[in-house]
Amino acid sequence: MASRRDWLLQQMGITQYQLRRPRALKGEIALTVAPDTRLLIVATVPPALDDALVADVLRALAIEPHQVMPLTPDQVAMLPEEGEYASWCLGLSDPLTRAGIQLDSPALDELYYNGAAKRALWRQICEHDGHLLSHPE
Repeated sequence: MASRRDWLLQQMGITQYQLRRPRALKGEIALTVAPDTRLLIVATVPPALDDALVADVLRALAIEPHQVMPLTPDQVAMLPEEGEYASWCLGLSDPLTRAGIQLDSPALDELYYNGAAKRALWRQICEHDGHLLSHPE
């Protein structure tokens, strides 16, 4: 049941907003990115880094598994604003709003059996190879 205050605000036509993650404002939920991270893999259910197709893509990019951070879209929103990371979005309908190179592909289970999607992913990798394959030593 709504409180009297909520009812009055509704009667006046004032929209109330509710925080989806109020603990984030208190700093309770904060993700940090390791300094050697070179790639964010973003998916509703992030894949295992030892998955055969994921391992092949990482090998093609010359990225070690410890340099990858698998995340969900909600977790990406909790990353610090500073920093620019390459990301590989698997099966997301909306692009990320973060700075950095973004590779897009269907979800992993679809990517396995879709040759056209694999070729499209490879074209994206080739298009950005100067940035993805180089990293500070």
